[in-house]
Amino acid sequence: MQIPPFSLDAQISELGEEIEEALIKVFRSGKYIGGEEVASFEKAFASVIQTSYSVSCNSGTDALILALRSLNVGKDDEVITSSFSFFATAEAITSVGAKPVFIDIDPENYLMDLDLIEKAITDRTKAILPVHLFGHPIDMDKILAIAKANNLKVVEDCAQATGAHWRGKPLGGYGDVGCFSFFPTKNLGAAGDGGAVTTNDLDLAKTIKELSIHGMPKRYLHTNIGYNSRLDSLQAAILNIKLTRLNKWIEQRRKIANNYINKLSVIESIELPSNRLTNNSGHSWNQFVIRILDNSFVKNIKSSSDFILDNQNRDLFKSELQRLGVNTIIYYPIPIHLQPAYKELGYKEGSLPITEKICKQVISLPIFPEFDSTQQSYVIDKIKEIFRKN
Repeated sequence: MQIPPFSLDAQISELGEEIEEALIKVFRSGKYIGGEEVASFEKAFASVIQTSYSVSCNSGTDALILALRSLNVGKDDEVITSSFSFFATAEAITSVGAKPVFIDIDPENYLMDLDLIEKAITDRTKAILPVHLFGHPIDMDKILAIAKANNLKVVEDCAQATGAHWRGKPLGGYGDVGCFSFFPTKNLGAAGDGGAVTTNDLDLAKTIKELSIHGMPKRYLHTNIGYNSRLDSLQAAILNIKLTRLNKWIEQRRKIANNYINKLSVIESIELPSNRLTNNSGHSWNQFVIRILDNSFVKNIKSSSDFILDNQNRDLFKSELQRLGVNTIIYYPIPIHLQPAYKELGYKEGSLPITEKICKQVISLPIFPEFDSTQQSYVIDKIKEIFRKN
């Protein structure tokens, strides 16, 4: 059996005919930019996130850029964020002329260590950009309290957290703005790139909308240097169909995650997402990430080694799974602060020790809504087999 880390095959089979009909309708309408499908999606998505406004755009990266621009984050400003994220989180900050300030993560949940935020605030700090990594919500009560006390803006990176909640309320509605990605592998994925910014502030919504259309509040009047960042009608039509299934898909992901946790908890060499964190936190399980703790099985595979690095341990585990037909993904092997693109910021190896260690230990197991029980059992059995053998 070959198990992919993610697959759209079953989803396409289930929704293909409905999507095809919607796409043909858009083609025949001749309205490929804007139009009813985009307006309908923005209204429906705002309702799901429980915000007053939702502005669609070209990608999750653009959503972050538009959000930061709308809050006047720019040259000489600093934005506090996590280095354990996809590169776009920091890239967006740099793109508006600001400086990303990275803080270390909590080893229990891999999210920004909330106790380190205030220590990183300077007179140039303009915003906090928390990342709800892998669909796990950060403690927004604490984030908002820190922001209020220091007069800072809050931009939620919800790229992997569509459908996740904090204290029963959807993420993306807590901060000044929420930023979402509809990349195909996301919980709510388009058939290409797409994104959205959510907010409860009318003025921000208007600014974001204008910036997404060349800084144009009305035709051929340009009050800002903006972007060409629009969600096209074809993608909106697909998202309108998929949005009605989002809650069902999130629930299926949660069942898969709980099954992993229940069945793999007997393996001491694996650290699973904490039960304390998953029971009540509204995790959306965009990824299911485990941490390989010791090198007992690696020592037997690579017996000539006197010293085993964390990433060697994890990477050999990945190779063993792949040999057995289980394909996995590593998010993210190199933290952002150690990427060559950010060498001018001056971070060195050891600057964020927990982030750097976690990057060498984590691996994401297959998870998607249609991941059936037979596939799950196969993955779990193969993981157990690896540790029994070694």
